[in-house]
Order: sequence, then structure tokens, then C-alpha cells
Amino acid sequence: MRSLTKLDEWSAADVLQVFALADAYSEGRGPVKEGAAVMFFPPSSLRTRVTFERGASLMGLQPIVLPDTTLDKPEAPADVARYLDAWVDIIVARHPDLSVIEGLAVAHSLPVVNAMTDVNHPCEVLSDLYSLRRRGDISELRFLFVGADGNISRAWQEAARVLQLDLIQCCPAELATPGALWTDDLESAIRSADVVLTDGPGPHAELLEPYRVTGALLDLAPAGVRFAPCPPFVRGREVSADAVSHAAFVGHAFKTPLLPVQQAIMAFCLDLG
Repeated sequence: MRSLTKLDEWSAADVLQVFALADAYSEGRGPVKEGAAVMFFPPSSLRTRVTFERGASLMGLQPIVLPDTTLDKPEAPADVARYLDAWVDIIVARHPDLSVIEGLAVAHSLPVVNAMTDVNHPCEVLSDLYSLRRRGDISELRFLFVGADGNISRAWQEAARVLQLDLIQCCPAELATPGALWTDDLESAIRSADVVLTDGPGPHAELLEPYRVTGALLDLAPAGVRFAPCPPFVRGREVSADAVSHAAFVGHAFKTPLLPVQQAIMAFCLDLG
């Protein structure tokens, strides 16, 4: 039994095993398990919730979905997990507070999957890396994250540490993620980027306006650059409309592997393969 609270707790071998399981699910030969998965999601969750619910159902697990606020009670999360252990096989939780996810996992009663917190979003980044890996060796890619410190930035930093990725963040100095390799020169940075990533600006829209990724900037990048903005993205905010219509944009199908990757994460945590 394993949990996924943050990628720093995994090894490169763990990630590769998840990718192998995702291959199996993509090809219709992934492991199955009869049982149930309890899931905690806010009403706003879309892509992550759909793929976890559908993925669990396809692999034999009944999804039991509750609001994330169900976990907002004085009861210790570890006690919640110990009670749930009698009825379900795995917990998938999206909650703003990472300590709630960690509290569920510390009981060691059930595998726990972090489906997003305010601190990180490991499943999203694993899916993006899986999509990129299907097109070539990710260890040879130069990643550029354009945006402020936040859960997507920190999840990419976790992945970079585990997989030894070449990752640099571009934003104003005061918005950089602690410990990240950083620059504030977007035009220079994009000239050597193989993959350009973005996130929404949150409360920093004014400071990040000069860092909007445009078609003209993507024209400066190396041939074959891939532009993968994190959804939900907004044209005219962190990305321009012509950046989304640019040949570099990976397209909406880039997120299709969310389904087999979510299945693979659950299977790995359940020790199914």
C-alpha cells in the first residue's frame, strides 16, 4: 500500500511504474479490483473528478463521491481513514489543506491520493509528463514554467526533483517559488524552452501581465516547442488567443491521458501491479 501526497515522497522508479500501468490502461489491459473508492471533491472540480470517477468505475471500483467540506470537522483525519477502512479500498481527496490529506495518509489504513491542494497537484503533473513521454524522452526536454508560486508551480518543482528535469520558472522575483531556478526575462528564457507551461495568475494578474505567453513569444522558441497551459486557462489572461491557436499548443487532447494516469495512480497505490 502506497499513498501519493506529494511527489517528493516517490522515487523515479515509482513514477516509471505508474507510467507503465498507464500504458496498460491505455491499451485496455490494466489491472482490475472489485471494491470501492471514496472521493472528496468540491463542486468546481471538473477534469480531475471526471477522470477519477470514470477511471475507478472502469477498473472495478465503485466511486463514492462526497463534498470536500465533509473533511472539515474537528475529527482527526486519521480517525476518518480508520473508519473508512471497513468499507472502502482507497481515498481520493481534493482539499485546500495539504495537512488534511497527510492526516488521512498517516493512519496507514488506506492508500490516499492527493487530487489537488493549495500547495500542489501531483496527479496533474504526472499526466502532463506521461503525455510528453509518449512523444519522446522527457529527460532531454527543457521545461519553462511561466507563472507565480502556487500549487502547479510547486508540483512541477516536485517532479523536477524526483526525475531530475531541467526546469526554470519565469516571473517577477517576488513571485518565484522558493528554491526554484528562476529568471524574469521571458523573451530570453523561451528561446531555449522545449516545453512551455503556465498557470492562472491568481491574485497576481497585474504583476504577471507582462508574462502573458503570446504567439509572438512562441515564435522565438526552438522548433517543435510544446505549449501546455494548465487548465482552466483564460485567453487574454495568462495566455493570448493566438498562443492557443499557435502550432505549439499541445491541444485539448493532451489531457486525454488523465484517465489512464488516474487509474494507474490508484492501481499503484493499491499495489495492483
